[in-house]
Amino acid sequence: MGGVSRRAFAVAALSAFTTAPRASAAPGPSAAPAPPAAPAPVAGPRAGGAATAGMRGMWLATVTGRDWPSRAGLRAAEQRAELIGHLDTAVRHGLNTVIFQVRPTADALWPSPHEPWSEYLTGSQGRHPGWDPLGTAVEEAHARGLELHAWFNPYRVATHDVPSRLVPSHPARRHPEWVVPYGGKLYYDPGLPEVRAFVQDAMMDAVEKYAVDGVHFDDYFYPYPVAGRSFDDAGTYGTYGGGFAAKAAWRRNNIDLLVRETAERVKKIRPAARFGISPFGVWRNAATDAEGSDTKAGVQTYDDLHADTRKWVREGWIDYIVPQLYWNIGLPAADYAKLLPWWAEVAEGSRTELYVGEALYKAGDPAQGDAWQDPAELSRHLTLAREHPEVRGHVYFSAKDVAEDRIGAMARVSADHYARPARASRR
Repeated sequence: MGGVSRRAFAVAALSAFTTAPRASAAPGPSAAPAPPAAPAPVAGPRAGGAATAGMRGMWLATVTGRDWPSRAGLRAAEQRAELIGHLDTAVRHGLNTVIFQVRPTADALWPSPHEPWSEYLTGSQGRHPGWDPLGTAVEEAHARGLELHAWFNPYRVATHDVPSRLVPSHPARRHPEWVVPYGGKLYYDPGLPEVRAFVQDAMMDAVEKYAVDGVHFDDYFYPYPVAGRSFDDAGTYGTYGGGFAAKAAWRRNNIDLLVRETAERVKKIRPAARFGISPFGVWRNAATDAEGSDTKAGVQTYDDLHADTRKWVREGWIDYIVPQLYWNIGLPAADYAKLLPWWAEVAEGSRTELYVGEALYKAGDPAQGDAWQDPAELSRHLTLAREHPEVRGHVYFSAKDVAEDRIGAMARVSADHYARPARASRR
């Protein structure tokens, strides 16, 4: 999830068969004034009967202002009102969790001592917005019975490749040796131990300060491949890659270390919080690996992002996983009806709960295929998931699309599957 246009979160060369996933988040410094008193919670659809458990979530993306704020530079009260409006939308649709992007590009949506305030708030990186968005989101979400998961992007520094555009105090400017330009963007080098420690410190600051219910990574680890470009970490590999027969194996180990260490730190700092990841939906194609899925994806997380997402589940390193199954039932190259049971089998017997990432953003988009013009397509996804007890919920990309609900696909999901109220998603 990242980028610049309406599909800013869809990566240009993601795959040969789809406009891919979404975007990521950001952090920042110094104390902000306390928010005004919370309004009364908004009542959502509530039929009779006992409440149901499981994840009913939506992503609230802030990179490039995808979902929020509607534009940079709004007054604090206007930003706050828009943010609360998204929480109210979640309640109205019977959801129980909001995954809020708070570190989109090595910046912050809270007063961070490590990184600057996000430019997506004021239009200028490092400028105090006059309030604390993450603190407000946690308070207002809990007042409405919603869980609030803080969504971080570990390694993306900027959606451009010009270091001088970063504020002078930015860690990427103070440590230019940490930064790799690639595909028109700037990234921290995941192979540097000091980078891995720093990004964890930056993220854990929010976990220490706020009663978040979860810590969330999306699908960005090593960057999505860009044709004709190579990610220049040869020097880092030369220094730290001893003992690994290939650079790809070393890169996967770097990401494994990030995941394991983050999980340990979350549990130590805030034991009740859960750590989850929402990867691109294809681990490996069966043509590449007999253990892979019956797909023909142009991107495979194991090979291209160096993220062994299947291993994280099997080893129980993460509390939940939300594969982005952003394709329709019957799509030849990546059939939702084939990927769903593949992921259910991966999760079976593990301690990691399986939720499914749903492409609400495609529903009613004329650029998508015929299946996405049918308001019932997403509802059929949930009906199919009922056949797999390992599937414990669904998360929708993203908040703006939940609110707009162009062809009523979300309303159909709510009517068909969310008639009863939702309990918190945790066990």
